[in-house]
Amino acid sequence: MNLESYLHNLHFDIDKVNPTDWEVDWEDAPLPYKLYRGLPVVPLSLEVPLTLKEWEVPERPNLRRISYFLWYVFGLSQLSQSAFPAMDQVPELMQSYRRFVPSGGALYPSELYVYLKIENLPVGVYHYDVAHHRLVFLREGNFDSYLARALGHRCDMSACFGTVFVSTMFWKNFYKYNNFAYRLQGLDAGVLIGQLLEVAKRFGFASGVYFQYLDRAINHLLGLTEDEESVYAVIPLTVEPTRWFSNGGGRDELVSAIELCQELQAIQTNHYVRSQKTKPFPLLKKMNEASILESTQSFRRIKERETLKCKNQVVTLPRVNRLSYDLTAVCQKRFSPDMDFVFGKVSQAQLAILLREATSAFFYRNDLDEAQEEHESRVSLYGCLNNVEGIPDGAYHYESAEHVLRQIDLGDHRLSLQSGMSISNVNLFQVPLCFHVAGGKDHFISELGYRGYRIQQMEAGMLVQRLLLTASALDLGGHPLLGFDANLCDEIYKMDYQGKTSLIQVPIGPYRPRPWLVGSLQS
Repeated sequence: MNLESYLHNLHFDIDKVNPTDWEVDWEDAPLPYKLYRGLPVVPLSLEVPLTLKEWEVPERPNLRRISYFLWYVFGLSQLSQSAFPAMDQVPELMQSYRRFVPSGGALYPSELYVYLKIENLPVGVYHYDVAHHRLVFLREGNFDSYLARALGHRCDMSACFGTVFVSTMFWKNFYKYNNFAYRLQGLDAGVLIGQLLEVAKRFGFASGVYFQYLDRAINHLLGLTEDEESVYAVIPLTVEPTRWFSNGGGRDELVSAIELCQELQAIQTNHYVRSQKTKPFPLLKKMNEASILESTQSFRRIKERETLKCKNQVVTLPRVNRLSYDLTAVCQKRFSPDMDFVFGKVSQAQLAILLREATSAFFYRNDLDEAQEEHESRVSLYGCLNNVEGIPDGAYHYESAEHVLRQIDLGDHRLSLQSGMSISNVNLFQVPLCFHVAGGKDHFISELGYRGYRIQQMEAGMLVQRLLLTASALDLGGHPLLGFDANLCDEIYKMDYQGKTSLIQVPIGPYRPRPWLVGSLQS
């Protein structure tokens, strides 16, 4: 299968992506976190703050604050246990460790690495050991110059106290989803980035997301084997005024990954994944290889595309203030309701807050935009609404700049949406808001090559996390879904003439408490 057909089938013909004889070996499943062996470790504080309400005053962090930051971004937060009834048998128990971010199948293919320059900690590169809430020391040294060149001199690394690297371990969810895992991996990385950016704000850290960098140089710095794992985003953090995304000092120096890799000796590490047999995933490797940037000459900016707006009627939503909430409480109660949605009325104010907050907070610093100012997002929200106060049932597009809903097709679309689901794990007749995050059907491949696909999935994941956090703050539940018919949804929203497609489906609404045992791991 060529890559163009692969990406098409990932969205529009999922059955063609995976082999028909694929069987999941549940007994040989990998761990949802990476465990290094035989390396120095730095324990992190377990006494994390019980609330995160207001953004803190910028202050260069110490190890304790880094501990809090990493735990809120990706740490193990809860232990849950659910019982599933079985015919004439003892109910089956399922136990899982939860984090503040969702993941497809709770498999968490992403990993976090950090380059830190803080007091009382050796300067260098670390892996965040989620299972033990500690740092694993990978490489010692000051790598400001190395990173600056790997980013094309577009960031003043000397002003940053740290840099976060979000990677993907391919096998961690390929073992279950086979080739479909590639789509999930981008979304999972995006959800994690969305959480990281929100937590960074609460800690007073300024951040910027670099989607373009010299892959082999970054992976070499972290000691990653590219056939197994690769970095998807680089996110510097600072509390000082700094330059973002511009060519430092007007330097036009071209840097190649090969040159940079020769400057650092390779590091040899040993890690544990639990699986005894790792099956090959040639398509994922091929996609990753096709996405790699070998030279800074390949870095690109994306011009804002002109949006074709239809002249249908609009519903002007009420003006609302930005939402203030305790991030800790919102994260703790967030979960995916499955069959626990309960149909209820949603007020216009709730809908307005949900849409405004999710999209307003979505503006973020990144290395793709022509200018670092507010612009129309590359991903946007469509939704099928039912039982919303004062708004006729129907399909709408949310236009964030005007804060209005553009009417597309009035009527109840729940039967069509339900018929388009591959598995009936959510009853959409019990859901008043069914959103679809949409993006360009060409995945920006003309501008960014095949790397554009995974970037688009990451941006979709970032918006999904903003939706889920805001929904939780409004006491609503949200359940991200990929088992839906994109062609059907695109037809409902009449997306073809705009060159867009539905990337992910997110039902949102009231829900009843789930009958499960949940214990917090927060102290």
